[in-house]
Amino acid sequence: MAGLLCILVKSLLRVLVAGSATLLGVAANAQGNVSGYPNRPITFIVPFGPGSTTDTVSRIVAQHLGTALNQTIVVENKPGANGAIAAAYVARAAPDGYTVFMSTNSPHSAAPSLNKSVPYDPVKDFAAISRIGSFTLMLVLNPEVPAKSIPELIAYAKANPGQLSFASGNTSGVVAGETFKAWAGINLVHVPYRSAPPAVNDVLGGRVSMMFTDLTSGLPQVKANKLRALAVTRMQRSTLVPDLPTLHEAGVTGFDMDSWMGMFVPANTPPEIVTLLNAETRKIIDNPEIKAQIGTLGFEAFSSTPGELGEFVKVQLVKWTKMIRDAGIEPE
Repeated sequence: MAGLLCILVKSLLRVLVAGSATLLGVAANAQGNVSGYPNRPITFIVPFGPGSTTDTVSRIVAQHLGTALNQTIVVENKPGANGAIAAAYVARAAPDGYTVFMSTNSPHSAAPSLNKSVPYDPVKDFAAISRIGSFTLMLVLNPEVPAKSIPELIAYAKANPGQLSFASGNTSGVVAGETFKAWAGINLVHVPYRSAPPAVNDVLGGRVSMMFTDLTSGLPQVKANKLRALAVTRMQRSTLVPDLPTLHEAGVTGFDMDSWMGMFVPANTPPEIVTLLNAETRKIIDNPEIKAQIGTLGFEAFSSTPGELGEFVKVQLVKWTKMIRDAGIEPE
């Protein structure tokens, strides 16, 4: 009898140990070990240069996501061609979750219309992970330009045709500038740059008259009275610069530009990796402390499901295509 009892106890112990191992395996898988992923460093591809808002926000997300996944995340900048260089690189990358695209409206919404051709499909070649948030752009001038409001700027530009110029460091700056030109009926010389920081530097130096820039690059210079801000591009005022009117309020009726940022991976990336990256990214973006940290950059952070971002991309592609066509911008 004692021998039988001993055998039963040993059998029960084996079952309990096996069950515990299974539960531990499930828990480990839920925390990030999806088929061993990630077992090597992940690369974030950024379509703009160091110091840009996209770069800064990407590095914050990379730091926290790397901690969550217990893996190194390397941030690699690939600026140029309105973000198309970076987008093409990611579209051709292996769909294994180790190449992540921190994209914006530039390569996903605007480049297909601003460039004569792009070597990728902004919808079909990527799997959406999550929205990261939205930028607020503002129109800033070199203080030597004698205008302190949108009506004054328009009047001065009309009185001095071809004497003013605007810089752009991304497609938002291009489309905003050209849309403003077309609406106001003024002649502004466009000076393009590969990223916002060098463009801001040339406006500061007086080599270019003005630009539409994000708050990250422009607000410190405005607060230091080195640049003069006239208006923001969204329909609602920014909580970071509540005294600054919108372009719509200033007389440019209906002007509304939402510049956005989202996370993507190459199409055909395994769905379990997409799910994992979405879950961990949303925890980061929705964390109040991290949201506040990113907010100090002039960036409104919020997340989404992969499906929500996928549908948003389709809508924005149509919207930006129309804005570019209405502004009379010819592809280059």
